[in-house]
Amino acid sequence: MIVVGGDAAGMTAASQARRLRDRDDLEIVAFERGHFTSYSACGIPYWIGGVVDDRDELIARHPATFRESYQIDVRLRHEVTRIDLDRREVVARDLDGDREIRERYDTLMYAVGATPRLPAWADSQVAGIFGVQTLDDGAALRAWLESEPAPRRAVVVGGGYIGVEMAEALIQRGLTVTLVERAEQPMTTVDPDMAVRVADAMRALGIEIRTGVEVTGLRERDGRVTAVVTDDGPVPADVVVLGLGVRPNTALAEAAGLPLGSSGGVRVDRRMRVLGVPDVWAAGDCVESLHRVSGLPVHIPLGTHANKQGRVAGINIGGGYAAFPGVIGTAVTKVCELEVGRTGLREQDAHAAGFEFVSVHVESTNRAGYYPGARPMTVKLIAERPSGRLLGAQIVGWSEAAKRIDALAVALWNEMTVDDMTGLDLGYAPPYAPVWDPVLIAARKAVDALAR
Repeated sequence: MIVVGGDAAGMTAASQARRLRDRDDLEIVAFERGHFTSYSACGIPYWIGGVVDDRDELIARHPATFRESYQIDVRLRHEVTRIDLDRREVVARDLDGDREIRERYDTLMYAVGATPRLPAWADSQVAGIFGVQTLDDGAALRAWLESEPAPRRAVVVGGGYIGVEMAEALIQRGLTVTLVERAEQPMTTVDPDMAVRVADAMRALGIEIRTGVEVTGLRERDGRVTAVVTDDGPVPADVVVLGLGVRPNTALAEAAGLPLGSSGGVRVDRRMRVLGVPDVWAAGDCVESLHRVSGLPVHIPLGTHANKQGRVAGINIGGGYAAFPGVIGTAVTKVCELEVGRTGLREQDAHAAGFEFVSVHVESTNRAGYYPGARPMTVKLIAERPSGRLLGAQIVGWSEAAKRIDALAVALWNEMTVDDMTGLDLGYAPPYAPVWDPVLIAARKAVDALAR
């Protein structure tokens, strides 16, 4: 078994297969072009910001663990450059030894993740421009932030999850931060009426936000960045962090002839087998998944999906049976104390999928109003008309807001109606919720809207 990619999906698949088949029955070789295996890329902003002290805390399993405890031959700093399906062979380059290696496979696991979207202006030799896709990227950024002279002004380009999390990290390090977003709102993963609350809170934290603005170039002095150039004028910068999103990393797959779907990811079945290609499996941010609500193929790059898909692939490779049931796009993030959660479809997604629907939102609090520490929370629900089936939900608020999205995700997963949800037996105590939880209030309001 050859594994291409040594992070969440690839190493989960390899580990799971090893649990079911011993070394004499299944030899496993894993190629990883970076310096690390099985790490939390989602934790990089918190290491950059100083919330996590030690980089090694982000590593779930070191290569030595895989080699010694799982008998998996992990080869770091080896980049696979070609997959030959006819010869059942991968070609890799040892990046440190600068030599080519060829390995034949009986089973191939393609788990190379996603690749960041990079505009042409970012492809330069100007120092001070960083992505945060990998742990190696994070290490390079942290070294720059600790260099002399220390950067004072940061520009974050892109207002998605990584963008807002890095804005928080840089504010925590004491930098002046400007976030530049081409869209009319940050956090386009939620609807505009919710995103405006995120933007207001970010500005209150001291983050300057420029929306509807596109970066077109850089200014530099002595090889170091001094500003980003935008269609709204230059923005001074000693460091620039890119948060422009990612796309499936499918260059190898496409060159080899693996099928790609409409979302750009590799097409797989429920068992994570690549469609129409014998003995080739794929999982993680490089594949497309089925959205359980819209019924459409989607690319949603999240570590939760990668780990689950890797486990499914590993069980099947190991001789068992498992199936991946699809995704609903549940995600949470925060900007300092502000919490944001979402699941299911946004309004624009519901329109695109052909649903008739109602949208409601309610203002409530995270605790009983009289209990110390009660903070505001906004809950938005989207429900199908006339069935009342929940289609999507979003939450923006302070302490204890984001994890309420889990109750809504469970309701969405099980195709509950908002009428069903009004009777949910949710926990209540003044330190944790009002007597009518915000989720229940929103459900009741959606029922009323459907009746009109």
